[in-house]
Order: sequence, then structure tokens, then C-alpha cells
Amino acid sequence: MLKENGKAPYFDLKDQDNGAHSLEDYAHKWFVAYFYPKDGSPSCIKEAINFKDNLSRFKEFDVEVLGISPDSTASHKTFSDKYGIPLTLLSDPQKEMIKKYHAKGIITKRISYLIGPGAEIKKAYPSVNPGNHAEEILNDLKTLKN
Repeated sequence: MLKENGKAPYFDLKDQDNGAHSLEDYAHKWFVAYFYPKDGSPSCIKEAINFKDNLSRFKEFDVEVLGISPDSTASHKTFSDKYGIPLTLLSDPQKEMIKKYHAKGIITKRISYLIGPGAEIKKAYPSVNPGNHAEEILNDLKTLKN
């Protein structure tokens, strides 16, 4: 796991619509980087829907949500369209970001980071429950952003 209060490593990846996203785009914002193993697997669907269902609350805190997996941009597009997932899903087929953020394992680890302005890691989540992870982060935001 990356350490809290440390700097988030650089990334430069494409989303499900082939839009480019890099750490520079988020350096002055709050964002969640959540890593997941595979588009369409039951737990990954559950986690994405949990974030989707809470997206308006993240917007109230002015926090972006980025899902990252090694799946292709086309796979992300199919996944987001099929389940109505309005999140930014980043494709990392070379597992560069996955490695830098310590999410590499036999399969991509289900871990997350809450990152604040200046690309500072505010909170690390080494163990994630896909069914209520969004609420866990939102509870931490109440403390961290006030």
C-alpha cells in the first residue's frame, strides 16, 4: 500500500470513451482511485453500482471517482453501458498504474485511495467490501473535508 500523506504516483491512461486522464488533471482536486480486478465480475459490478448509487454524494463533496482495472477501453465501455455506470473507468492493460499504486497481485487487488489536492494520499483502503465501500469513503470525507 502507498502511505497516507505521501504523494500519489503519476499516471496517464485512457477511459472507456478513449479520453485521456493523467494525474495532472486531478492534481488540484479530490478524487478516489479504486482498483478492481475485472469488468463484469459479480463483486466488481456490486462495487461499481455502489459508487454509482452514491455518485451524487461524491459530487456534493466535489470528489471525482476513478475506477481502474487492466481491462481494455472497449471492455470498460461495454461494462459502463450495460450497467449504467457513469464513472470514469481507466484502462491499464500494461498494469503500470496498478503496479505504482500497489494493486498488482495474481489478479488486480481490490484497493482504493482517497487523494486530495496536491496529489496527497489522504486515506488508503487496503481491504474493500464492494457492497459498502463508497459509504466508507463518504464517511471519511465528512471528517477530512471539514
